[in-house]
Amino acid sequence: QVQLVESGGGLVQAGGSLRLSCAASGRTFGTFGSGAMGWFRQAPGKEREFVAGVMRIGGITSYADSVKGRFTISRDNAKNTVYLQMNSLKPEDSAVYYCAQANQNTIVTTLGPAWRYWGQGTQVTVSS
Repeated sequence: QVQLVESGGGLVQAGGSLRLSCAASGRTFGTFGSGAMGWFRQAPGKEREFVAGVMRIGGITSYADSVKGRFTISRDNAKNTVYLQMNSLKPEDSAVYYCAQANQNTIVTTLGPAWRYWGQGTQVTVSS
């Protein structure tokens, strides 16, 4: 079993930056602990959407078009932690951000069974 805990959310003005962290614990090593890591977000009244992903092995990344060039996902396997550096934030970035781990080292850019484990989310609010 894997448990994910996000942190780093908060209130920031448009144009500002935040860095989110996701710490993993439990079975984080081996076949069932080597899956890709990702960030999703969900705004009120909207569906949860893919933001960014990184392969735990290899480090290949993927981003949603809406955040490309502004957000950077990274991971520190030794610390079992994944980060999301968010720059040039816009009000439309406001959402609850969720960390997730896939069941394999492949980034799937849609919400579904491939993303097996989830954190509780951290709120990001960007003011105008």
